Amino acid sequence: MTIRKGSDYGLLQPLPEGAPVAHSDAELRDLIVASRNAGNSDITVGLLGGDLCKTLGGSGSMDRLRGPDALTVPVDLVVASIDGVEIPFVSHLVAGKIFGSNFAVVMNAQWIGNRDLGPRSHPGDGLMDITTGSLGWRQRREALSRSATGTHLPHPSLTYRRVRSETLTFDPPASLRIDGALRLKGRTLSLCVEPDAFHVVV
Repeated sequence: MTIRKGSDYGLLQPLPEGAPVAHSDAELRDLIVASRNAGNSDITVGLLGGDLCKTLGGSGSMDRLRGPDALTVPVDLVVASIDGVEIPFVSHLVAGKIFGSNFAVVMNAQWIGNRDLGPRSHPGDGLMDITTGSLGWRQRREALSRSATGTHLPHPSLTYRRVRSETLTFDPPASLRIDGALRLKGRTLSLCVEPDAFHVVV
């Protein structure tokens, strides 16, 4: 169930026996994609690292995943149709250089490394958080510094929104980085959120 303001999120429930474990956003994405391709729409993954794990307060402890303090939560999936090719992601998509010319950051998690680029983002709210814009080198340097605490927003040269779907266009095609690992180029990105697409245990 998509989280609502003031409601509890997830259940105290350990990782099921035999369930897969991911140590990064890229590993989690690969597991989710493989499961979907196999026709399995019900997957639970233990999460031991990555930006989604950090967002959810994960400890990185396998003992916790198997113990009474393990939290099982539903997580949204963002599906990007990139020039007509569907590529799902679990945490984030970055187009161009962060805060550079005609960049975009699409967040399902709150963090990219040590940068709080989705200060209002929640992976179970049915929304993605998108920041777009272009900054000069001096403003970019300041925004990068402030992004460590999520205080780069609001900014007059940045547009921020929380949406269920969005289309972004880049001319020329932008360099894209998905979940910190997959790299490609794209001109047109059609993005939509699939609420509660899978479960993770942290």
